[in-house]
Amino acid sequence: MDSAVVIAIAREQGYAVHALSVRYGQRHTSELDAAARLADSLGAVAHKTVSVDLRSIGGSALTDEAISVPLDNDGHAIGTAAAKDDIPVTYVPARNTIMLSIALGWAEVLGANDIFCGVNAVDYSGYPDCRPEFVEAFERLANLATKAGVEGAGLRVQAPLQFMSKADIVREGVRLGVDFAETVSCYQADADGRACGHCDACRLRAEGFSAAGVADPTRYV
Repeated sequence: MDSAVVIAIAREQGYAVHALSVRYGQRHTSELDAAARLADSLGAVAHKTVSVDLRSIGGSALTDEAISVPLDNDGHAIGTAAAKDDIPVTYVPARNTIMLSIALGWAEVLGANDIFCGVNAVDYSGYPDCRPEFVEAFERLANLATKAGVEGAGLRVQAPLQFMSKADIVREGVRLGVDFAETVSCYQADADGRACGHCDACRLRAEGFSAAGVADPTRYV
């Protein structure tokens, strides 16, 4: 849902959006199917899916079948109250760094100066690569490590949802006409994109709709 809202924000600001998805070995691919549909319906110029095998290194409940996805009252805090050192097993090692690096490479090829990402540091699961410090550091890296950064007009990493609550994101999506029923957030959605309703992603999503006073359009198993 966050990525869909980011596309809508970028489009409203007049950007020609080239949307990127990454098949990294996650538990299901229904979110990738949804991303392709949403990119088209939200007016992206193009949508590309790049494959990276993070399952080969594992280390996360999303890429290693031996590690279970935490459900319901598992003792892990989510949202702003989550302890900064309480990083859940659903954290995928270096995932956002890798995905932004791929986006950076594509941006150079396209001649784009702006990279948008849907990270959030308010209502989230406590992942270190969603923090403002990470986004700022990656933008510095982007301008140090690329031809576009050294010889061109420079590169910006924009994270418009960074300081928004999940309820704020829902309201913004509704304002921009995002069809949240088409989005998939669940860590273990089925082949049809139906959500489990019990993982961190489902809980945060449901709380966001409730706090925004918007009917939850999520399709549950």
